[in-house]
Amino acid sequence: MSTHGLALSAGESGSVAGIVLVDLALVLLAAFLFATLAKRVRQPAVMGEIVAGIALGPSLLGLLPGDLPRLLFPPEARPYLETLAQLGLVLFMFGVGYQLSLSHVRGVGRHIALVSFCSVALPFALGAGLALLLYPWLDQGELRTTGALGPALFLGAAMSITAFPVLARIITERGLQRQRVGTVALVSAAIQDVIAWSVLAAVVTLVTVSGPWSFGRTVGGAVLFVLVLLLAVRPALAWLLAPRRRWAGSGTTVHVVLCAGLLTSAWITHEIGLHAVFGAFLFGAVAPRHHIDATAPEVPERIDQTSLLLLPVFFTVTGLSVDLAGLGAQGLVMVLAIVAVACAGKFLGAAGAARLTGATGRESAVLGILLNARGLTELVVLNVGLSLGALDTRLFTAMVVMALVTTLMTGPLLSRYQTGAEPRPAAVRPPGKRAAGEGAVR
Repeated sequence: MSTHGLALSAGESGSVAGIVLVDLALVLLAAFLFATLAKRVRQPAVMGEIVAGIALGPSLLGLLPGDLPRLLFPPEARPYLETLAQLGLVLFMFGVGYQLSLSHVRGVGRHIALVSFCSVALPFALGAGLALLLYPWLDQGELRTTGALGPALFLGAAMSITAFPVLARIITERGLQRQRVGTVALVSAAIQDVIAWSVLAAVVTLVTVSGPWSFGRTVGGAVLFVLVLLLAVRPALAWLLAPRRRWAGSGTTVHVVLCAGLLTSAWITHEIGLHAVFGAFLFGAVAPRHHIDATAPEVPERIDQTSLLLLPVFFTVTGLSVDLAGLGAQGLVMVLAIVAVACAGKFLGAAGAARLTGATGRESAVLGILLNARGLTELVVLNVGLSLGALDTRLFTAMVVMALVTTLMTGPLLSRYQTGAEPRPAAVRPPGKRAAGEGAVR
């Protein structure tokens, strides 16, 4: 059947539903196969899933005859896939917020604070500067922002990201969690999570506002929403989900409360002008973790598993916007420049700050390598930028390549630089058990 014929048949509701179901089966199968291959070469499974999503798009499947990406994922089916992808994304962001603990941020010491700040500030500055240089090469027809400010801010924010869940699993698998460098990397990455998502929220606000009224509405709405979460929602959840409540042991009640809350929060932040991911993230951050873990610890895991089921759809939707074959000479230069700047910014920011605070040369190098790992968190930022029109397709593709390269290179580089010294006592208490790599890895 031709592409046109399939598109016509998909015009009927039943046909579209059938195509979506087949697409889901194909996406999950491809994700499983690529994840299995990734683990065999000592890479995080999520990297295989991301590569699978890209392979199903024009970068690989599109090179074959017959316009297979359009045949398999026709325009009529893509809105449904995008909806499922967004659902998986907000569920994932709830998990990120839920696992985020600020308890280990207090009293961490100046050296960790300096490492955290430098490994965010330097990549942000270098990324923003690079965006200004690349701006004349961007497709102005695809951009919905005025001037170079939007691309510069998003490139800077994307450069400063570290994928905390992937980093935690790498540290655990390498046995670094009992060494000083592993502890510093974990705590620094946790602090960077707080900084990076705050910066991204500010960037989204600046990019999306169209005047003083719009700016005031977005900022005021965001501040009001955070206050309501802290002053009303958090205490209400703590009361509702307290272990002494007669329904506390009901996983179904906890599951419904958390899912309804995270979805409503995602809708609110979308309505006030921020992306839906922020609402889910913030709701996860204010959820009473100790109460939930004491009464229904399986509920966050269920939400986590649901996000794992849907995230391959997100990777595929992302992959449909990535066209490596369409980069051209300028695009290749962009890729090389972005990868070089991303690595230099993270490595020099983290390793340089660590060296200045007394770490050895090898420890500083290992820390710089670890904090350079990106992953799914990077794709979240990039998709926000693409959806807001702050990035064009070619720059988006180049940034996705950077996310893959910087994460894939972490393992091999660690094998070269990791010391075999005995574990040293940790200077600070590491994050909780689940955050240290026992949860789902992304």
